[in-house]
Amino acid sequence: MTVIELSADEARRLQLRAQGLLGTDGRRGGVPGVLRRLGAVQLDTISVLARSHELVPYARLGPVGRAAVEKAYWGGGAGFEYWAHAASVLPMSEWPYFAFRRREFRRRGWRWHKVPEGVCDDVLKRLRVDGPLTTKELGGAKSGADWWQWSDHKIAIEWLLDIGEVVCVRRVGWRRVYDLAERAVPADLLAEDPDDETCLTRLVAQAGRALGVATRADLADYFRIKAEQVDAVVEAAGLVPVRVAGWRNGAWADPGALSAPARGRHATTLLSPFDSLVWDRARTSRVFGFDHRLEAYVPRAKRVHGYFTMPVLAGGRLIGRVDPAREGATLVVRQASLEPWATRTAARAESSVAALCAALRKAAEWVGCDTVRVERMTPTDLLSNVNARLAE
Repeated sequence: MTVIELSADEARRLQLRAQGLLGTDGRRGGVPGVLRRLGAVQLDTISVLARSHELVPYARLGPVGRAAVEKAYWGGGAGFEYWAHAASVLPMSEWPYFAFRRREFRRRGWRWHKVPEGVCDDVLKRLRVDGPLTTKELGGAKSGADWWQWSDHKIAIEWLLDIGEVVCVRRVGWRRVYDLAERAVPADLLAEDPDDETCLTRLVAQAGRALGVATRADLADYFRIKAEQVDAVVEAAGLVPVRVAGWRNGAWADPGALSAPARGRHATTLLSPFDSLVWDRARTSRVFGFDHRLEAYVPRAKRVHGYFTMPVLAGGRLIGRVDPAREGATLVVRQASLEPWATRTAARAESSVAALCAALRKAAEWVGCDTVRVERMTPTDLLSNVNARLAE
């Protein structure tokens, strides 16, 4: 089989276009189009400027309302929540193809907690009679003060979610709202029961489309499957072998991504650290030369870049990062950093500062802030220039 040769820059641009951050394709279809393109949008409890699942379409579409995001994810049975790269919103059309994971949970018999006998039946009866419910409405999430002390009802409902008896149909106040799968999933999708090979082929193909070009490890990480499972289905998934200059391992590409050069306007934006462009830290380092770490769970004194560090994308590169917060109508950046290469010359520094300020202004407008202030900056000598630009 002929192996196509790609430069590192070609691979980077292919990945940006596949992720909807280069050219106009990423804007087609609005938020539902973003969800279909990516195949999964990761959820997270942290909310700074907005929740991560709101930041993902914002990065691709610009200022998009929260109502539009929630409707695209949950409205009319458009999506469901399940375990993909992590807890994620998925298009409802993908329900059948996570059957392999639901079967694996059943085979194991439990995930984090032993399931109390009889409680699952009680939970199912409640849902059948009362309709969709939160864990609180079912009897509470915890039996003690510590986070791991789940109540019996919480253990049962999460297990029923794992094995596909119930579905998370939306979130309210960041609580999952659960419903019976037989009621929430369209009958034609619920009736499908593809075997593991069919499921894995579908997911590897989707990962390939969402990444454009990817290594075996990249494909496995996207939906958290095993590398040997990728090996078993990658050719059936329709991906073609490629070799990327500077990448240690061979890679695979979506034929559609190779059909035309990746050209168009680059997005200038802040990215959620849970955005699928950067959620795989090893891939981000290889493709962009950018080493990113979420420091929200690092003790304050040991943080290097801040609590919720958001990469800054401009010109198809990750030029730096910011740690944002809000104080009334002001977007406050506790710390902003530009990569050393992005300030190596005066011209580069000027361009990078302009891009950083543009990304911050756009984000501030989206969340209803009318001013932006940067408190600390690396390099330090750019701080006054950045704040002067932001004050214009």
